[in-house]
Amino acid sequence: MADTDEVFDVIVIGAGPVGETAAARAVRGGLTAAVVEQRLAGGECHYYACLPSKALLRPVDLAGDVSRVPGTELRGPIDTAAVLARRDEIVDHLDDGGQVSWIENLPATFVRGRGRLAGPMRVEATTPDDGTRALRARHAVIVATGSNPAIPDVPGLREAQPWTNREATAVQHVPKRLAVIGGGPVGCEMSQALHALGAEETTMLVREDRLLTRTEPFAGELLARSLRASGIDVRLGRSPVRVERPLPDGSVTVHTDDGSRVEADEILVGAGRRVAVGDLGLDTVGLAADGPIEVDASMRATNLHDGWLYAIGDVNGRNLLTHMGKYQARVCGDVIAARAAGQPDDLPGMRDTADNRATPQVIFTDPQVCVVGRTESQARADGFPVRTVDYDMGTVEGAQLQAAGYTGRAKLVVDSDRRVLLGATFVAPEVVDLLHSATIAVAAEVPLDQLWHAVPSFPTVSEIWLKLLEEYGL
Repeated sequence: MADTDEVFDVIVIGAGPVGETAAARAVRGGLTAAVVEQRLAGGECHYYACLPSKALLRPVDLAGDVSRVPGTELRGPIDTAAVLARRDEIVDHLDDGGQVSWIENLPATFVRGRGRLAGPMRVEATTPDDGTRALRARHAVIVATGSNPAIPDVPGLREAQPWTNREATAVQHVPKRLAVIGGGPVGCEMSQALHALGAEETTMLVREDRLLTRTEPFAGELLARSLRASGIDVRLGRSPVRVERPLPDGSVTVHTDDGSRVEADEILVGAGRRVAVGDLGLDTVGLAADGPIEVDASMRATNLHDGWLYAIGDVNGRNLLTHMGKYQARVCGDVIAARAAGQPDDLPGMRDTADNRATPQVIFTDPQVCVVGRTESQARADGFPVRTVDYDMGTVEGAQLQAAGYTGRAKLVVDSDRRVLLGATFVAPEVVDLLHSATIAVAAEVPLDQLWHAVPSFPTVSEIWLKLLEEYGL
């Protein structure tokens, strides 16, 4: 077998944005790389998640903004066909030719096939014609296979052929009646997008007592209020107990735990994700086959003594967000290149510190939900001395210019001993551009007394920073 191996310095299994980034950083560091992908190069984010969902949500966002400014109210419904056509452009009509070319121009070798570990430093790729390419790495193998949508174990649900984010973002015909299971980012974003695009009867079944349970409580409350105002039936504290779909192309009946039922044309499941390690061959190198793959701060697998295996993105279970996976990929690629060259591997950019301290996330609903770092409950659970401050964004002059009846709320979580930010949350229309300034403040641990001298321009929504700091007592 050794005589037929194709040999590279680094082999990456998975050509999503995380795997692509790791390969690019390794090549930039002077290494050769192969990237193995069975599906579409560019990954879930490009074709079925981040990009298409935002393409569907952007018109909803704009329509909301227009409706709140007197004299520019939207006249007529959103043009669904035009929105779907634009979505198709964004995802390159599900053609990954451009992404493959990008990988090859790094330069790296693209291998179309299902990658599987075949022992230390070895990967077998099963090609579309059922052939096999044997690959061997000189320095490292990087697993970047991401995650798959989770389907709850509800009787009849799998048989009903539910939609996940993949079917929802790739929709060609919007159903008139839509049932949604889950109140996390996927459930909230896709409920709002599809409702605005034609799902006239949209019902959300949310097991928890609020939406977006990993955020501050007011975030879910403000979003639920907005969803209900648009006509979406948000049922908190409700779970499906049985699903029926007698015919594959027929209607769906969802029976809930309060004895009621929801009739729908399609059912969408947004109930979390599971790491994609099935048949990855982890057992061939002595790791648990079900994942996630535990890693250290350099993204190297912790349970292998010879240190050749790395795992980045969703598959290591640290953080299921594309931008955080790409951050891990930059760390990983740079560390591998340094170690291969015998150079220092402990420079400041070569360890993951953001996942535990300064993760930003945006839920692109109307209102937008923008969070970074720890919530108040997380900070207290982690043992920090906590003081919080929040503020009604509707009273900020710059926000009032944005829209009539502007509604929103902001909150800072502060380490009261060190007087630095632990977290920040903004929930309001058009606040996404506030998030990176908060991310910098949290990641760099900028003292509040120094933030006081970062003067916001007038009249803008960013004046909220001044109001929050004044409320804190500066």
